[in-house]
Amino acid sequence: MLGTFCIIVRYKQFLHTFSSLVKQKPPKTSPTKSRGTMAVSMKEVDPVFQAAGQKDGLEIWRIEKLQVVPVPKESHGKFFTGDSYVILKTTALKNGSFRHDIHYWLGKNTSQDEAGTAAIKTVELDAALGGRAVQYREVQGNETEKFLSYFKPCIIPEEGGVASGFRHTEVNEREHQTRLFVCRGKHTVHVKEVPFARSSLNHDDIFILDTKSKIFQFNGSNSSIQERAKALEVVQYLKDTNHDGKCEVAAVEDGKLMADADAGEFWALFGGFAPLPRKPFSELNGKDSASTSKLLCVNKGQTAPIDSEILTRELLDSTKCYLLDCGSEIYAWMGRETTLEERKRAGSAAEELLREGNRSRSHIIRLMEGFETVIFRSKFDKWPKKADAVVSDESRGKVAALLKRQGFNFKSPAKAAPVKQEPQPQIDCTGNLQVWRVNGSEKTFLSFSEQCKFYSGDCYIFQYTYPGENGDECLIGTWFGKKSVQEERSAATSLADKMIESLKFQAVLVRVYEGKEPIEFFPIFQNLVIYKGGTSTGYKKFISEKGIEDDTYSESGVALFRVQGSGPENMQAIQVDTAASSLNSSYCYILHDGDTVFTWIGNLSSSMDQELAERQLDVIKPNLQSRLLKEGSEYDQFWKLLGVKSEYSSQKIVRDQESDPHLFACTFSKGVLKVREIFNFTQDDLMTEDIFILDCRSCVFVWVGQRVDTKIRAQALNIGEKFLELDILMENVSRETPLYVITEGSEPQYFTRFFTWDFAKSAMHGNSFERRLSIVKDGVKPRADKPKRRPTTSAHTGRSSVPDKSQRSRSMSFSPDRVRVRGRSPAFNALAANFENPNARNLSTPPPVVRKQLPKSVSPDSSKPPPRTASIAAISASLERPKATLIPKSIKANKPQTEASKPKPETNAKEINPTNDNPAATPTVQEDVKESQAEGEEGLLVYPYDRLRTSSTNPATDIDVTRRETYLSSTEFRERFGMTKEAFAKLPKWKQNRLKIALQLF
Repeated sequence: MLGTFCIIVRYKQFLHTFSSLVKQKPPKTSPTKSRGTMAVSMKEVDPVFQAAGQKDGLEIWRIEKLQVVPVPKESHGKFFTGDSYVILKTTALKNGSFRHDIHYWLGKNTSQDEAGTAAIKTVELDAALGGRAVQYREVQGNETEKFLSYFKPCIIPEEGGVASGFRHTEVNEREHQTRLFVCRGKHTVHVKEVPFARSSLNHDDIFILDTKSKIFQFNGSNSSIQERAKALEVVQYLKDTNHDGKCEVAAVEDGKLMADADAGEFWALFGGFAPLPRKPFSELNGKDSASTSKLLCVNKGQTAPIDSEILTRELLDSTKCYLLDCGSEIYAWMGRETTLEERKRAGSAAEELLREGNRSRSHIIRLMEGFETVIFRSKFDKWPKKADAVVSDESRGKVAALLKRQGFNFKSPAKAAPVKQEPQPQIDCTGNLQVWRVNGSEKTFLSFSEQCKFYSGDCYIFQYTYPGENGDECLIGTWFGKKSVQEERSAATSLADKMIESLKFQAVLVRVYEGKEPIEFFPIFQNLVIYKGGTSTGYKKFISEKGIEDDTYSESGVALFRVQGSGPENMQAIQVDTAASSLNSSYCYILHDGDTVFTWIGNLSSSMDQELAERQLDVIKPNLQSRLLKEGSEYDQFWKLLGVKSEYSSQKIVRDQESDPHLFACTFSKGVLKVREIFNFTQDDLMTEDIFILDCRSCVFVWVGQRVDTKIRAQALNIGEKFLELDILMENVSRETPLYVITEGSEPQYFTRFFTWDFAKSAMHGNSFERRLSIVKDGVKPRADKPKRRPTTSAHTGRSSVPDKSQRSRSMSFSPDRVRVRGRSPAFNALAANFENPNARNLSTPPPVVRKQLPKSVSPDSSKPPPRTASIAAISASLERPKATLIPKSIKANKPQTEASKPKPETNAKEINPTNDNPAATPTVQEDVKESQAEGEEGLLVYPYDRLRTSSTNPATDIDVTRRETYLSSTEFRERFGMTKEAFAKLPKWKQNRLKIALQLF
């Protein structure tokens, strides 16, 4: 917004009640004004608003004697029926700005003077904020869900008010008054007090009877499980507020006879049981309005309809005001170039429209041009992408300057506190990884040396099992290359679904597209190379049928790789077009033509980027010397390989940034997806009977409750794709955005960080109502199957708290010197420690833990039960005869008798056996370790070089595969490496890896 702002609105319906306000003339405006400016008089802004909206949270003012009086925080949420209030909700966004929502709440008994003052003060507050707030008119009993979300679980207005034409009702807190409330709402509860009489009851709603010693909840037969569960939150609120948390709670089901003790006591309070008249079921909450949206132009206080079959943004003129009548809401849109008088008339016209149609339950929402809500924009066809309204901060600064010149001590506009840098991937990177390439309709297992080499023309399935806070967690995902064929994408999805189903839906499913990988993806693979072309049967068939040239990577050809990543445990080499335009000054590149290799260092690249390029060179072209080229000092041969010298970018490639999260409740029927946003969400909003979508822009989570119908559960991924297609928030979101499907009870940390999470809640049994009832009755949470999950954030704003010491073992930081070890979980290590002799090792320098590279595998045709915790599985593996689908755990090298006793598990005949691809990484443990074998200087077993090589035909299995060289004798180590072990240990990590790769020990 350019220029200065002031908005003074008078509603026509209030003019006769406060003539003193009416007599004030609006400030004169300049006859010629530039676009986007408006005439203001800063004396009309109440000084009480001078510090408003400068920090995250709620601010509330009450109208007392037509003056604005702040309400103390301890009284927030307490409203009186005879009063009017102004409520400001300030939200600090991740982009560093503030979002403001202003509501003026009118009690059912408030005077017109107070209601008019609240409306006027709302506009003054908006002017003080720079004219960027959305303003809502709230009427008692018909509040918006956004407003009610500020005061969860509910608001229950008290009778009375300040001395403004009403007698303030004094509440005698010594005597408890029996009250009857009706509750409506599946996600947000609307509570209304009704007469304590049988005639108030019906079959459609939930009723709460609050007596002196007991609170009854009466569940109408037509009410849903979710509505009953939400009403119990109100019961808990009444129990804590009116009874200090000490009273009995009883649930009474509609239709139960006197035989039930609680039901008998309940009906006795109404004079005895009597059946209620049966009424037809009507869904009273969340019903979509069938009214057609009508656009009206306001001209001199009169409304004229706009004749247009399709609403478009072009119909709105910045010099005019408009009303959009949607039935349940009336939007007053005010152009930036409208005069003060035109805005006053637009507000009056909206009020008049409500009165003429006798629509007291409809809402009025006032919007300024440039700050339209998503719902308003969705009413129009192809609304232009919303630009960031950075001008509003400038506008508020001008407002502050004007106020200071006019004698007010108005503070300069504040910005939100800087948003902390996004945390590192919330996933443990020491787990077990297994990868398959999709060939046609089947999947082919990839050996350890090949599982981190992807092709853009192929599809892959990966399974990653890692230690979580409550036992082993599992992530199963599909990765679609940019040029992969649709048939293999569908096959990959189907195969992954079968793997998830075989694990009883206790694993997380993720769908990933090349170039749109989520933050948790790359650390799992640690070192990933993505080549052009493809090797799958589907890709080869496709390019053959289409006559497309096969550009699959060849070691002897010309290829250019962009190197990226954040550290040795998160680095990638992406093959790009062999052209100068593919270069970028912010990265390092590897260019090779057969055995001729160049490393190109961009001027804006960091030392870490250069180190990663050296490491990736060991993978792409090991044992070859590369010529180092700094940007600006390239050889002619370098440019010749790239075709021709041309311009290229210097801006770092930016991934989709995580935005403020939005939670949506979903209904999916006959292929149609409908969503409803849950404002100010918490974990308690996730109902076990429903599906919810958490949209963070950079990724989308589909949360599936345990009680969701199996047919709907199977459509979870499709629901997520439909959500992306609809683009609910109108952010031009990509349909290739990463999609997660999470089943209740298996929530990973990268999902729970958006909540203040208690895992015990998601591990409870029963439906939503049964779970909540047990909590309300007992006063404490029932015992869960698993321990309480540590909260990862203090609020639901999506901002993660700083990791504590117990979390530092996770992938919060990348150290170049830290050796990554995959394998068994901490639960197994703790169990094994109980059986080890503490005197058998040096506690200050413990031997390395031997871990397997291959994880627990999953067969799509398996019918085994869900995986047990690591400790129990480890014991059972040595006592039980393994079945065909048993997932073996890795075992310590100093327990050879346990390994030798384990039989070799069978494999699924439909899949390629991992042992055929990589004998060194077979999950079966052979009897290779003998008691008479020698030990090295570190107390490790010694193996000959031929058995330690990755290509060995008789590999040593009971070793730490990331430290193969440590199992060589000192003599053979010196012969192979040309140095002692001590000298080798002093080398930089990347040089160690280069030597190990050359000797096939990496």
